[in-house]
Amino acid sequence: MTITGTAAETRAPARRFRARRWHIHLVLLAGVVVMVYPLLWMIGGSFKDETDIFSQLNPLPTSLDPRNYISGWTATDPSFTQFYVNSLLIAALAVVGNVVACSLTAYAFARLEFRFKKFWFAVMLGSVMLPAHALLIPQYVTFFNLGWVNTYLPLVVPKFLATDAFFIFLMVQFIRTIPRTLDEAAMIDGCGKIRIFSRIILPLLGPVMITTVIFTFIWTYNDFFSQLIYLSYPSSETVPVALRRFVDATGDSSYGQLLAMSVLSLVPTFIVFLIAQKRIVEGIATTGLKG
Repeated sequence: MTITGTAAETRAPARRFRARRWHIHLVLLAGVVVMVYPLLWMIGGSFKDETDIFSQLNPLPTSLDPRNYISGWTATDPSFTQFYVNSLLIAALAVVGNVVACSLTAYAFARLEFRFKKFWFAVMLGSVMLPAHALLIPQYVTFFNLGWVNTYLPLVVPKFLATDAFFIFLMVQFIRTIPRTLDEAAMIDGCGKIRIFSRIILPLLGPVMITTVIFTFIWTYNDFFSQLIYLSYPSSETVPVALRRFVDATGDSSYGQLLAMSVLSLVPTFIVFLIAQKRIVEGIATTGLKG
């Protein structure tokens, strides 16, 4: 009787755990439906007629009609080909700028000794917590006086000046995990600071560099506010800014074409994230928290 009672007592918590696990799965499934439904609705609506988009709760279309994609691609002047070229060009330049400038700045903070180093590092970290909208007006005035408004320079040049402190912090933490004995061995062989960075530190920055590339591309490509402020000419607009062309304040809006172009606008970021999702986790995890 004692053995049987003990077995029953051990099975009871297991039953309760399985029941609780089903409840957790139901909650997670409901959360997935809530998060995925808008995306499914957008994709399904891109294949529907204008009259059916808002009149049906079912996100699945009755037929795969590509008319919204064909007409939406050439509905604007210029076409979305130019907008994609502009977005990819700005994102590529931003990636190059962040990789070069942030890596050099991180190396200086992690390895070099200079006056007020801790103070400037604290200022750099403080800039992460500073809202970007607080800098909007002084930045716009500066770029306007330089004659950079309606050009790509306000969106690209700051990247080459190491303005993204988040990536600098990631690289600093990663470089601090690299043994200083490698630097000392290189100095014995006659390497200076620049050669140590280019031949020792830079090749080891692979994981965090990939993280910087991925996030810089995604954030720059999806940026709407900055590109809306600084780009006014239609020929220089990017994909996020061009999407607002389909929405008319008077009510004459092409929602089918808008949804179709919105779906296509997600393709580059989706491909980048799908290819490099493992690298994102690896790059962040290997930065460490070493002080």
